[in-house]
Parts: sequence; C-alpha cells; structure tokens
Amino acid sequence: MYPRFTLVLGGAASGKSDFAEAFAVRNGKARVYLATAQALDGEMRRKIDEHIARRGDGWTTVEAPDDLSHPLAALTSGQVCLLDCATMWLSNRMLSGDGDTGTARSVLLRDLSRCAADLVVVSNETGQGIVPDTALARRFREAQGRLNIALAAQADLVIQVIAGLPQVLKGQMP
Repeated sequence: MYPRFTLVLGGAASGKSDFAEAFAVRNGKARVYLATAQALDGEMRRKIDEHIARRGDGWTTVEAPDDLSHPLAALTSGQVCLLDCATMWLSNRMLSGDGDTGTARSVLLRDLSRCAADLVVVSNETGQGIVPDTALARRFREAQGRLNIALAAQADLVIQVIAGLPQVLKGQMP
C-alpha cells in the first residue's frame, strides 16, 4: 500500500525528481504533475522541456508557481500528485515579495493535509552547503529548512536521494 504523503528530499541534481516520478508511476493511480517552476529564461525553459519529455505521456500537468491551494483542493482520491518542487514554490513566494514564509508554510501544510490525492512532494535539502553570502539567500536557506522540517513531520514516508540512490529516513518503502 502506498503512503498518502511522501516527501522526497535531495540536493541539486541528486536524482530526486527522477525517483519521485518513478515512485508516482508505481502508485498506479492517475498522475498529476503540479509544476512550480517558471520558464523565465532559455536555460530554465530547456530544463522544463527536458522534464516534460522525460515524464512522457500519462501525466496531467498543472502549472502552479505560486498558488497551490486551488490545484491541491481540486485533486481526488483516485489520483497521485507529484508536486515538483516545494523549493521552487518557496523561492517564487519569496521573490514575489511575500516575506511571510511562516504563514505560507502553514497554508501549504493545511492544504496538503486536506488534499484527497496521494502526494509525492519533492524538495531540496539546502542546509548541507556553505553559508550563503547574501541576506536574501540566508533567509531563503532558513525558510527552506523550516519548510522541510514541517513537511517531514507531516509526511508518512520521507526519502532522501543522494547520487540517485534512495534512502528511507521515515516510514517504510512500499
């Protein structure tokens, strides 16, 4: 039996999205990809296009760079939702001028708990690198760490991916 809420953590280019996509496919339910990235430049457009091509058919993609409440509320128990990723969502919120990350985090956690679909949430582990050199980057790292702690506390299964290898931190792999 698949857990209702799985959190997949990892560093940049760790293989976490590949793992999360395969994990969602194995769930067997209708798949929804909740995309938080925005194609603000050519490099990001290429990355998004690569993700779309890699996923292939069988996914319904919902673009939600900022507002996750409505898309999460629209999901049903017959679906599995891959939210990729919480880190980009937080970054979008902070760069839009929403400095109240605590309230945004609380709303996201509430919406995830109310969501009828099985959830696979991807998030970056940002706390294992160097101390950022700007105040904004330090605030982001702190907010991301707090978000990951809260997501992990609420998740049924937490998996860390390092070099493409999944390691269970909480719960049991189905």
